[in-house]
Amino acid sequence: MKMMKTEDAVGHILCHDITQIIRGVTKDPVFRKGHIITKEDIPVLLSVGKDHVYIWENDDTVFHENEGAAILRDICMGAHMHGSEPKEGKIELIADCDGVLTVRRQALQAVNSVGEMMIATRHGGFTVRKGDKLAGTRVIPLIIKKEKMARAKEAAGPLPLLDVHPFKKKRAGVVTTGNEVFHGRIEDTFTPVIECKLAEFDAEMAMHKVLADDPAAITAAIQEMLDAGMDMVFCTGGMSVDPDDQTPLAIKNTGARIVSYGAPVLPGAMFLLAYTEDNRPIVGLPGCVMYSKRTIFDLVLPSLMADVPVTASDLSRLGEGGLCLNCPVCTFPNCGFGK
Repeated sequence: MKMMKTEDAVGHILCHDITQIIRGVTKDPVFRKGHIITKEDIPVLLSVGKDHVYIWENDDTVFHENEGAAILRDICMGAHMHGSEPKEGKIELIADCDGVLTVRRQALQAVNSVGEMMIATRHGGFTVRKGDKLAGTRVIPLIIKKEKMARAKEAAGPLPLLDVHPFKKKRAGVVTTGNEVFHGRIEDTFTPVIECKLAEFDAEMAMHKVLADDPAAITAAIQEMLDAGMDMVFCTGGMSVDPDDQTPLAIKNTGARIVSYGAPVLPGAMFLLAYTEDNRPIVGLPGCVMYSKRTIFDLVLPSLMADVPVTASDLSRLGEGGLCLNCPVCTFPNCGFGK
């Protein structure tokens, strides 16, 4: 690459996009990389502030910005996504389906730490829709050493940095607990909320039982639903530390592996997540899910619907941004709480 005075560049090959920015009107290239500069192009180049341009010279030790961005695209690109055409040295990754985006965070940080390059992604662990932008990649200078791009590939490792996990058709069992509901003292307003949230993912509540605060009966109901082939089981209510709240004990007695009892999210601190031996989730939902617009349930449910395992570490990371502000107009998931 060689810098040349614009008036002297006629006949040479432009090695980068030239962008015209008119506020409120346009921000697009007026000339693309590879364009052969003509005499008629000179006034246009000068009008966009280009008194000098970079013209192409062969150099086997470097990549052009578009080639570097393509390497970063390939480092990122996992299942169910595609890349855009290079534009001004940038390539975007686009979702091919609805699902949950996962990001290999440590590897992403390692690549971005190499320098002279960047990958910016959406937050991992949350819902994306078909057509959503997932990430943008670009090389900062116009050219970059091939050796540096090799270091980026090494830092990323053999697996893609990003994947989209499609939502799957699920059948759920719901165990509604509480003496007050079981004996008809109050109306069950919890179960309809669960049904509504499942419907957002085209899932169905295929089994439902209402039980008193009897841990043995709750355990038996959970096991019955699992034996009947339910993909997941939700237990509503009885999740606090009151002596008569028996749901956590009932879930524990199924023999499922407890991932976490408690989460750094408000509303939703008394959330419980467990997995069976065959990795089907059993979830204890605190009472706030019944009356709050958005809770820990909304943050975790997409992963459950896409068969993305949720770990204790995943839940602990929710603390930053884990406070719902109960805005008058809910914009979930496009809010701080929704990451």
